[in-house]
Amino acid sequence: MKKIGIIGAGLSSLYAACYLAKRGHSVSVFEKNKMPGGRSQYFKAEGFTFDMGPSWYWMPEVIDRLFEELDEKRSDYFQLTRLDPAYQVFWDDLTSTVIPMKHDELVTLFDSFETNGGEKLNRFLKDARVKYETAMGSFIESPGLKVGELLKPKLLREALKLDVLKSVEKDIANRFSSDKARNILNFPVLFLGERPSKIPAMYTLMNYADLELGTWYPEGGMNALAQGLEAVAKKYGVAFHYESTVEQVNTEGNKANGLQVNGKLFTFDAVVAGADYNFVEQQLLPEKFRRYSSNYWDKRKMAPSSLIFYLGVNKSISKLDHHNLFFDELLEDHGKEIYDNPKWPTKPLFYVCAPSKTDTNVAPQGHENLMVLIPIAPDLEDEQEIREHYLNIVLDRMEKHCGEEIRSHLIYTNSFCVKDFKSAYNSFKGNAYGLANTLRQTANLKPKIKSKLKNLYFCGQLTVPGPGIPPSLISGKIAAKQLLIDL
Repeated sequence: MKKIGIIGAGLSSLYAACYLAKRGHSVSVFEKNKMPGGRSQYFKAEGFTFDMGPSWYWMPEVIDRLFEELDEKRSDYFQLTRLDPAYQVFWDDLTSTVIPMKHDELVTLFDSFETNGGEKLNRFLKDARVKYETAMGSFIESPGLKVGELLKPKLLREALKLDVLKSVEKDIANRFSSDKARNILNFPVLFLGERPSKIPAMYTLMNYADLELGTWYPEGGMNALAQGLEAVAKKYGVAFHYESTVEQVNTEGNKANGLQVNGKLFTFDAVVAGADYNFVEQQLLPEKFRRYSSNYWDKRKMAPSSLIFYLGVNKSISKLDHHNLFFDELLEDHGKEIYDNPKWPTKPLFYVCAPSKTDTNVAPQGHENLMVLIPIAPDLEDEQEIREHYLNIVLDRMEKHCGEEIRSHLIYTNSFCVKDFKSAYNSFKGNAYGLANTLRQTANLKPKIKSKLKNLYFCGQLTVPGPGIPPSLISGKIAAKQLLIDL
């Protein structure tokens, strides 16, 4: 039995803890915040329960499989509801489109966009399914440590199916002519760290996850997943230490042998860092053990940060669904202001989550719980006056599209932005979604899961396989497996 310390209690850390403890090791988790989940924490205020971060639950079969690999059933910890409609898109002409759950209704919807739209959608989703199954089967659990991992004949043949040399935008534009079809299909890559014109077409696999596998909601909110994994970990004897700030990774020779936490030393045989990779390496390690320089990090292309509003409304808003995308401005223009010329967006697209449409426990009866998210460039100046300006922008547009007064019915308002990502999660440049998923930052070209310091391993959204809930869980598994191989 080995003693293993884990930095952070985000989803990747939680899965690593479960994986290692199930195999008989003594695991201790240290988290600076008050609860597990990392970015998927929640808070309560004025009778509302707000999920703080992730709100889209995709790829449920992947998450269920990861529970099964721990000899557990996800359904023993929380239940899932598939949303119908999956989400709604608001357009600039004051109309909206609901994205239905059933495939035949999707086909009919795309037929309404353009001639043979449904047939085009079927062909597109058939190809997206191949990419999804290839990526999730052959590549998703690669540790990304050696080029040889990708040079196996079978994997090279599989890689041809991923279409990495074409962009998402080009792939979709070649198949569809209508703006609505193109916008709906380009939407899932909005948070991947580049405009659709620069994201490899392999990421149309997300369209398969979206339109075919569906959008789900976990009973109790998005933190239910973290709570479930915490319960599994405790079942196997993991010790959790909350409000415990790791101040240093201790070393002996060229090995990690402990953690300095709240002024106290804990000794370990190995350490897994699920906290922000840049922070751990640049702040908690002696310089000689850092694999990457500050210059290296400054040159990384980052995915967006976010300006998030948590709003409590003392009435129901009839035109909103659980998930709502406000595409009433140009996606291309907003993308340029995130990625090409980083600045606060002039006419931002935004997303509104209203979980109270599905879950009566997240808001008082007859009230609406809203999370509004605007994707923005990382590391922007973040002042209260700026936040208030954008709150007025989104409220004006929501009232215009919903046809009813919202502002005067607000009884709770809070916000979360670049400064908060840095303070709550030590997030590099205040990013919300990790590294951009460009070709030069994919697979083996991401920061390595193994530190230059022996017995220290990284997991989370800044290393393989990347950002998102299922990839984060898988990242924890990859790091834990590699640790056990090396030990």
